[in-house]
Amino acid sequence: MTNPFANRVPPLSGPATDIVPVTPDDAIEMDDVALALYVETGGSLSFITLHGETRVVQVTDHMILPVACRRVNVTGTTATGLHAMVMV
Repeated sequence: MTNPFANRVPPLSGPATDIVPVTPDDAIEMDDVALALYVETGGSLSFITLHGETRVVQVTDHMILPVACRRVNVTGTTATGLHAMVMV
């Protein structure tokens, strides 16, 4: 199989190289900073941005939120089926 990403520096604008499930937690950060979050079922989403700011937004079903974040908080989050789009 030909890999179009071989010998290239992947841009931070994407595409992500993997998507991993997110378990919201008020203390533990994700293993890798997310380029974006994918939400299966909408609701409130509380997260910590790359720069350490807490944000709470309303998200819809099957939404991609293009924001770099390092943690999704359990407190204030009602959205479910969360996945981090990452560069690994």
